[in-house]
Amino acid sequence: MTTLAAPEPGDAPLDAEGLERFRGRVFSEGARLYRDLPWRRTRDPYAILVSEVMLQQTQVGRVDGRWQRWLERFPEPGILAEATTADVLAEWQGLGYNRRALALQRASAAIVELGAFPRELEALLALPGIGPATAAGVRAFAFDLPGVYLETNVRAVFLHEFFPDAERVPDRAVARLVAATCPAADAPVARGPRSWYYALLDVGADLKRRLPNPSRRSAAHTRQSPFEGSRRQKRAELLRRLLEAREVGLPGLSAEDAEEELAAFELAHGRSAPATSLVRELLDELADEGFCTLVGERYSA
Repeated sequence: MTTLAAPEPGDAPLDAEGLERFRGRVFSEGARLYRDLPWRRTRDPYAILVSEVMLQQTQVGRVDGRWQRWLERFPEPGILAEATTADVLAEWQGLGYNRRALALQRASAAIVELGAFPRELEALLALPGIGPATAAGVRAFAFDLPGVYLETNVRAVFLHEFFPDAERVPDRAVARLVAATCPAADAPVARGPRSWYYALLDVGADLKRRLPNPSRRSAAHTRQSPFEGSRRQKRAELLRRLLEAREVGLPGLSAEDAEEELAAFELAHGRSAPATSLVRELLDELADEGFCTLVGERYSA
């Protein structure tokens, strides 16, 4: 794509002619780069919500396959809402950031209580764990309704096009352009919000493959800390061990058992055994956040 002249963050967005040129190029490039992903073959809002939550901070390749399996096990909000926390977390294992699974379950319970899947932005934002980007994604992909879907690939396109030399670009500047360029709800199906954001996602993914990631010039960009050896990894490993104990019929793990298993994991990866105080702190965190329960002296998923 040819880079347009970059406005300053406070400038007005494109004029009508420039807006149509930009849209035309994005739609054209998007058609050439289109990725036929499984969640793009449905308009079921629940299935799309699942895909949006799974795709947060997780690569597409890891979600493809897991999304289908999730929907086989929890095909509708009511079934997910009634599932045990352990079953939900067991199905989520390997996708990372387990809080997303519990938030998705809570959102499903709220949808069941409403009696219908909400379409309006305010109602979607009222669901547990649903932020502006996820709500805008559901509106666009399930209902073909406009909104500001400020996802990392979308952000990459706007930074590349309008702020090619700028650093620390604030999201408010990008969001104004995203809002101005999103087609209206009554646009033709082939050029409505759903098609528009699919095109932006695919153009952005291509840009990030070919060029230094433009999203790194966003003020919202933060470099993720390494997972190996991190506190996050230790939490994830403890949760995995708790789920395994449940699967084989054990009544949970004591803090001493958990410490021994985590020590074995760390030593096997060339790291020192964790302090007893850290293991107990992580177990208590998991319990406080609803990932496990403490009954007597044992933690169980």
